[in-house]
Amino acid sequence: MPALIATDQSTRIGLTRLISLQADARALRLPPASSVRRQAGARRSPHRGRGMVFSEVRPYQPGDDIRSIDWRVTARRQAPHTKLFEEEKERPVLLICDLGPSMFFSSTGAYKQVRAAQLTGILAWLTLWSGDQVGGIVFNQDQIVTQRPARRKKSVLELLGTLAALQQDGTDTGRSRSALALDTALQEARRVSHTGSRVFVISDFMRVTDDTPSLLGALSQHNDVTAVRIVDPLERHLPDKGRFAVASPEGPVWFDGANPEFQRAFQHRVRTHEARLTRCFSATATHHHTVFTDEDPAPALQQLLGPRGTIG
Repeated sequence: MPALIATDQSTRIGLTRLISLQADARALRLPPASSVRRQAGARRSPHRGRGMVFSEVRPYQPGDDIRSIDWRVTARRQAPHTKLFEEEKERPVLLICDLGPSMFFSSTGAYKQVRAAQLTGILAWLTLWSGDQVGGIVFNQDQIVTQRPARRKKSVLELLGTLAALQQDGTDTGRSRSALALDTALQEARRVSHTGSRVFVISDFMRVTDDTPSLLGALSQHNDVTAVRIVDPLERHLPDKGRFAVASPEGPVWFDGANPEFQRAFQHRVRTHEARLTRCFSATATHHHTVFTDEDPAPALQQLLGPRGTIG
């Protein structure tokens, strides 16, 4: 009877390997800040952040872009008013990485915590090479470590060190207080993020609560937020035959893939959770992208960032 487990090499990723991800980041390098700034205002972006940021509202003048008309102010004052924007000089990036108990799992590829650390590491290097500030919030069931955005290689190395240190080793993964860890990280992100920041929340989102949408929405109100969801294929579809064991805090849990009642109950739970996340991301204007445990993180990020390194 096979057990769904990953190899030792894929359960954790060390600091040396995280540092080596800068090669992947260079391959995904964003355009230089100067080239982005020259294009600022060439077209209106649906995202907040780098480019042009809101400055003030004033009466409409001939030659103003009609796309910048503030219709609410226009209706209230009964006269056309337009929004003015100013060029943003920098755009901090904040990386929120979940290394909680549910991330210590995989049926194929690497553990979710490894993929999360890899994605965070690549994004950190990518941000540094792009000339922006990068900071991070990394948490597991025991602690949360916050690093404010800075534009220094030392800061990236410190973040990578935190990623390496906070990964799980499979012991004591059943602490109930970890259910609130994601919400705590989102609260912390609101405290340390600058308006117009680009925020990546890298998690499996298995432990969302009733408070998560409001916290995510508050963060999205003044920042460009992307949820990068780490998913193991087994969490979507169970094998249709055979007996399998999955690790849990109480020990191995066995299931029979040929049991139709178990399959129906599992699929119902999957659909319920997927619908909850869809509502959460939609209601909070959060971009979202899924990365599977059997995917190479660099190509997965290329799909997210696009050929020019931007979302959308």
